[in-house]
Amino acid sequence: MQNVNEVILTNEEIRRYSRHLLMPEVGLTGQKKLKAASVLIIGAGGLGSPAALYLAAAGVGRIGLVDFDVVDESNLQRQILHGTSWVGKPKLASAKARLLDLNPDITVETHETVLTSANALEILKDYDIIIDGTDNFPTRYLVNDACVFLGKPLVYGSIFRFEGQATVFDARVGPCYRCLYPEPPPPGLVPSCAEGGVFGVLPGVIGAIQATEAIKLIIGQGEPLIGRLLLYDALSMRFRELKLRKNPACPVCGENPTIRELIDYEAFCGVPIHEHEVRTEFDITPQELKAMLERDGRGIVLLDVREPHEWEICRLEGAILIPLRELPARLNRLDPTREYVVYCKTGARSAQAARIMQAAGLRVRNLRGGINAWSREVDPNVPLY
Repeated sequence: MQNVNEVILTNEEIRRYSRHLLMPEVGLTGQKKLKAASVLIIGAGGLGSPAALYLAAAGVGRIGLVDFDVVDESNLQRQILHGTSWVGKPKLASAKARLLDLNPDITVETHETVLTSANALEILKDYDIIIDGTDNFPTRYLVNDACVFLGKPLVYGSIFRFEGQATVFDARVGPCYRCLYPEPPPPGLVPSCAEGGVFGVLPGVIGAIQATEAIKLIIGQGEPLIGRLLLYDALSMRFRELKLRKNPACPVCGENPTIRELIDYEAFCGVPIHEHEVRTEFDITPQELKAMLERDGRGIVLLDVREPHEWEICRLEGAILIPLRELPARLNRLDPTREYVVYCKTGARSAQAARIMQAAGLRVRNLRGGINAWSREVDPNVPLY
């Protein structure tokens, strides 16, 4: 952090931040601390959007953003940094333009790259506070471990459907992410937001909490969420709090750590392919399925393992619906003499279904990329969602 005594607020900045300056908990000194501070946000999506907007508006002097994706129409329901005119363009360009329009007095640095064990320490080291706005386990563990090694506070948030959680991990004075989750769940056990969905305003709530915690840490006011996990249920509009304790046996911040450098996190989390694409030994591509159906469609059974509300959005012609959660109880109704091609939205749930069916002795193929891949590669008349 820049020396606060060397920071000067211009007359324009004093006008802009006047409501902060009127509060004794912030005042001139607190606003100078904000201007001197630097925060790195991992992800310019659902959580990163409100966090970045509020930090920029508050006057955090240097904001860094890490992302490598482009703006998609499906982002706009919740990723409020971006607008329709930016669809198909880099998220970081969209985010930087919006943040500087909101506050031209700050500096916005962009890191358009996948965060990996090779570059994480170099990117994170020059920032005071790290905000985790990621949506996958490899990056969460990577960011946590890097923050432990660098001695930096990590403002954590996660969202799924109607529920979210937030805390501050700081291994110097409290637990880290691995104290709470030493090992990732088995691949496919926890559905992604792309599979399960997310309530549009939920990341606004959790991202604003993350921004709040970062600002409190910078100005040194209030009680941070260190050692406390805040749980939020949007449907019931209830907050709960769980106490967190540092784990003496934590492999990265415990008394005898076994992890002393960044590792291969995708292998650790069992994610061989980046993002949500899951591949199996019995995959079939959309083009291969199209050719099979054109040759002899009568010999193939298309099995949709999505939920009924997804079936209502779109489906493949002639398919039957058995949601994945019902599949084990209905295996005895499937014909062992037929060949099945299972599909879901993106291929993750159908990969699970294919393994279940294969173990039961059924002939089965998994549509790689799901019905969304079919829409992109074969039939654009099928809605992409």
